[in-house]
Formats: sequence, C-alpha cells, structure tokens
Amino acid sequence: MLLVMAVGSGCAAERAHGGGATGATGRAGSTASAAAPAHGQEPGSPARGEREGRKGEDARADAGSRKEGGGPRKAEGRGESGEEGREGARKGPGEESGERGKGERGEGRERAEGKAPAGPAEALAAYTKRMKKIQAARAAAARRWGLRQVPLPAPPPPDEKPRITTRKGFEVDRHKGLPPVFTTVPTKQKVVFLTIDDGAEKDPELLRMMSELQIPYSAFLSDYVVRDDYGYFEKMQDRGVSLHNHTLTHPYLPAMSYAKQRAEICGQQARIEKRFGKRPRLFRPPYGSYNRDTLRAAGSCGVKAVPLWAAEAFPDHMEWREWDRDLHPGDIILTHFRGKAEWKGGMPDLIRHVMKVVTAKGYAVARLEDYV
Repeated sequence: MLLVMAVGSGCAAERAHGGGATGATGRAGSTASAAAPAHGQEPGSPARGEREGRKGEDARADAGSRKEGGGPRKAEGRGESGEEGREGARKGPGEESGERGKGERGEGRERAEGKAPAGPAEALAAYTKRMKKIQAARAAAARRWGLRQVPLPAPPPPDEKPRITTRKGFEVDRHKGLPPVFTTVPTKQKVVFLTIDDGAEKDPELLRMMSELQIPYSAFLSDYVVRDDYGYFEKMQDRGVSLHNHTLTHPYLPAMSYAKQRAEICGQQARIEKRFGKRPRLFRPPYGSYNRDTLRAAGSCGVKAVPLWAAEAFPDHMEWREWDRDLHPGDIILTHFRGKAEWKGGMPDLIRHVMKVVTAKGYAVARLEDYV
C-alpha cells in the first residue's frame, strides 16, 4: 500500500489559483625603495664622474677602489663616467639594493592596483570595508521599502553542505533510495530560507525590492502560470535566483498514475532546462502532497531533494507547522507569487511582513542552494 502525504497549509492559496587597504599598502611599497646609499657611503653623480675622468690613471685607480665602497664604478672618460655616476645614483649602495627597491616599488604599485595578493590583515580590512558598504546599502534600501529593521546579513555558507535526510513521519513505504523530504535544513546557524511557489503574479517591484535588499530566495515554478511571461523569470534568474520544479500544471499528484506523475514532473524538468538552461535539482509537489510514485518519478529525472516548509507567509500573518509557532535554525518558509487581486496586499507587502518577523526573531535569510 502506498502512503499518501498531504502536508501543511500551503494548499489554500494554490488550490484557489489552480484551480581601501590595498591603497595603503601601495604607498608603503613605493616608499620602500632607497635612492640614497647606505650610511657612510658617498653617492655617485655625473659631475663627480667628469672630474674623475680628467685626473688620469691615478684618479681611475682611486675611483676603482671607491667603487668597492659604493662610489662611481668607472672613471674612464667624461661621457662614460657620467653615465656610470648616474647609474650609481639610481642604484644607491649597490645593484642588489637598487633592484630590491625597484621590486618593492613594483609590488607596491601592483597591490595598489589590485594585482598582487594581499596579506591576511589587508584581506580582513578589505572584507570589513566591503561588508560595511553592503550593510549601508541595505540600510538605505530598507528605508526605501518601508522596513523598520535592516535585514540581517547571512553568514558565509558552510564549506560542506549538510547531509539532508527525510523528516521522521514524512517517509513513504520503501523510501530508501528516494529523494529526501524535509522541512528544515540541519544547521546551527540562525538562518532561514525563503521559497516562492508557482509564478502566477509577475510583479516587477518584487525583482527590484529583493535585489536592493539583497535577500536571497528560491522559486518553484509551474509552467501553466509561467509560460505567458518566461522573460520575467529570466530576469529573476539573472539576479541570482534559482528556478526549481513545481510540475507543469499543478495537479494533485497522489491521485495520478506513476506515468502521469512522471509526465508532470519530468516534463517540467525538461521545460525549465530548455527555457532557462539548467535542470532543477529540487522539486516541491503541489499542496505538499506526494506518494511513493511521486518520489520515484522525481528521482528518475534528476531531482535530488524535496523541500517542503516549516512556516508559510502571507501579507498580514504567518502560519506555522511546529507546535511552538516559531522559527528555528534552517527552517524553510513558503509563500506564493500573488497580488492584491487575491491577497490583502502585493508582493512588496508580503516581503515586508516576512522580513519583519524574520529579523525581529534574530534570523537572516540565506540561500537554500548553498545548503542543499
């Protein structure tokens, strides 16, 4: 017997519709070269070279001895000794120190121009400066979009993605080898993940808002409501949003045969790959409902995981899966592409409410694909 899963409250809306540091380093590098000789040594010069050239053999011998101490290297005539004097002045107390000075000048210029690798302290300073700039931009965007609190920046993603397993109670009969079904990503970081389903509402303000606030999200698309404006979702993808599978026509999958389920899921895999150039790894069944055939069909055409949700967002309230009605590290938040015709508010209103809740509870929104 196949186990049928009908999960959460996300169905209501869907049923209704379906129905500076490097510059400092550059200056230090430039001042490191020494044109003057070391203490106690005389600099070579063109005038001195000319005088020594007129003194004859004794002067040449004397100049040769001084050469060992860093003076003019030759004094065999006016032109030659003058050139050598200038060379000595450029190189200072010896060729090695002159070359070192030139090398240091070059390294300073390269660091100032961003060509040479920075040291740990410089890298940290550059990172801090960049983060301050990002946060300042976020603060300005938050004011523009009517957020009372600036969204918290997400921490760096983990070096290794956590192992995703099926949540207890969400298994199907003989689940081994099928894509895992989960509502929360295993992490101790105070991050949550925002996902938006179907694609019915195509509000350009959403694209602007999320880009300016730098809030990551993932889209799970159904072709029947996306096909009238693929370009909108291409713009979304260009902004770094990953596009995933939510079937072709948004049916109730457990009522269908394996072949029909496979046509819905794998058909949308192929459609997204053709239109957007990348085959999805994630799939969310409509209404959160699935059985073994659903997962078997999804796995057969490249789906690696089935994220459901721990909370659902609306423009004026949140609905919770967990008994404590709260967020937890790694929770997945579901919402939908909807406008004022169907909800009490548009997409910007929805995002304002979601971020008010998330930020007030001390969470940042992270990119789901960095963890799954």
